[in-house]
Order: sequence, then structure tokens, then C-alpha cells
Amino acid sequence: MEALALERKAEQNRELKERILQLKKERNAIILAHYYQRDEIQDIADFRGDSFLLAQKAATTDADVIVFCGVHFMGESAKILAPNKMVLIPDERAGCPMADMVNVDGLRALKKKHPNAKVVAYINTSAEVKSETDICCTSANAIKVVESVDSDEVIWVPDKNLGDYVQKFTKKKMILWEGYCNTHDMLTVKDVAEMRAQYPNAEFVVHPECRPEVVKLGDFVGSTTGILKYCKESPCQEFIVGTEDGTGFQLRQDSPNKQFHFATKYLVCPNMKVNNLKKVAKCLETLSPQIYVPPHVADQARASLERMLLVK
Repeated sequence: MEALALERKAEQNRELKERILQLKKERNAIILAHYYQRDEIQDIADFRGDSFLLAQKAATTDADVIVFCGVHFMGESAKILAPNKMVLIPDERAGCPMADMVNVDGLRALKKKHPNAKVVAYINTSAEVKSETDICCTSANAIKVVESVDSDEVIWVPDKNLGDYVQKFTKKKMILWEGYCNTHDMLTVKDVAEMRAQYPNAEFVVHPECRPEVVKLGDFVGSTTGILKYCKESPCQEFIVGTEDGTGFQLRQDSPNKQFHFATKYLVCPNMKVNNLKKVAKCLETLSPQIYVPPHVADQARASLERMLLVK
């Protein structure tokens, strides 16, 4: 019975993929998928990437319609950078708890306390927060962005774990907001120790959104894209992975003969996983839900995103 159910599911997925390909042509659409999406979503995507790469693709695409398979703030960033495009998100409930941990009123109050500080906002923030920001960053370029601002004092929002990591590479004073990624923050030193005992030949690769004491244990620390690149190029054949388990799709694509063990079964972002093939097909059929950002917010937020894209 289980084999029959799996076969039926595979057939349904094949039909949905064919329907999605047809709708993409009709709508002149592209599908952007974050590395944390379900495997079947990443499989149909025109571009897979982290927040930075997908922001770049949104800014330069010739497509009329962007289907953003990620969470809401990512769709907002795409709409801000491509205001004349229609941006769809398969499930508008796909939010980001970390992005929700910082609010405009709180940020404005902090700016008043530190009038000489520049605000650097992790891209994992709402459009409204970005509109109150001097420059955005991703985990891939966070250190370069902080170093690029013309102030010795930086207000950093919202991820305190990533902020703690960046702080080790700059002499600037960083005022850290008390936010964190619910998924990455679950990984503990005990989890890593248990996995290392089980897989003594494996290297531990870790995302800087994890807790500082966990990040300290990493053989390699980097953004999602950085982890993928490192694992692909490393002579090591076995890895303990300290980031969201959706990255397994690209890791296996890049290195089918290497072994990857996720550091805990809890490295799953439920918000990323709400998107599925049915919802992708439906949003292309109905051209909804659409991402909308008020023009005055978009204009201010766009400046902070464009400044990020200029940092080399």
C-alpha cells in the first residue's frame, strides 16, 4: 500500500510539473526558489539561491511574473526591486518569525537613542523595517556591508546570532537587536557533540544564524551559498550540516557521492515548507496571492537594498 501511495504521489507531481511548465510559458513567468524549499519546488525552479542571489535575479529578470517560493519578506524584496513585475507567493502565510521580531516603532526609538549610528538590516526583515534602514545585507555579505558604512557605530537588526558573528570581524561598535532564527537557534552544542561522536570523520559546517557557542565549533562557517560551495569543493567526503535541511537538495545535486548528516532533525523551517507544487500551479492559474508594497515604503526600502547590491 505504501509503495502504491508513493507511486500515486509521484504521478501527481509529474502532472503538476507539466501544468506549471505550461503556465510559465503562458504567463511569461519565472520561478525563484530559496534553498530551504521542498525538493520538488527546487526541482522546478528557474533559479535556486539564497536571499542575495534571488534578490539579484528579481532585479534583472525579463519575465513579467515572478513566482517567489520563499517567505513573505523575500517576495517583498523582489517586488521592491522589480516594481513593474507581478510578484506571486504560493502561500501568503509563509512568514518569518525572525523578521517579525523587529518592528518599525522599536527601530525608530533605537535610532533616536543612537543618532550617529547607521542601521544595517538583515534582509530577513519586512519592507517597512527596510524603509527605516540605511543598508540591507545577507549572511553572505554582512561583514562587507558593515565595513562599508560610513560610521563607527552600527544598529544591527534583527538577528543577534549573526550580529555576534559579524562583530568578530569589525572594529565598529554594533548595537544588536534581540532577534533570532527559530530554526537555526534550536541547534545546540550537545547536538553537535553527539553527531561528531557518531560521524568522527565528518566536518561540521554551520550557518552564522546558529548560536555563538555552536558557530564556534564549526570547521567552516558561512552563508547557505558559502556552505554549499565549501562542501562541493572540499576534499572531505562527509559533513555534519548546521543549517536548514532544504539545503540537502543542492548538496546532493552538487556532490552525489558525498554524505551529508543534518546536525539535528529540528533544522526544518515550517514557514519555508508551506509552499508546494499544488500552490505553485494555483498561484500561476489565478495570479494570486500577489505581493503588494505601498509605493512610499517601497521607494525608501529600495534604496537600502540597492546600496547592498552595490557592495562588492
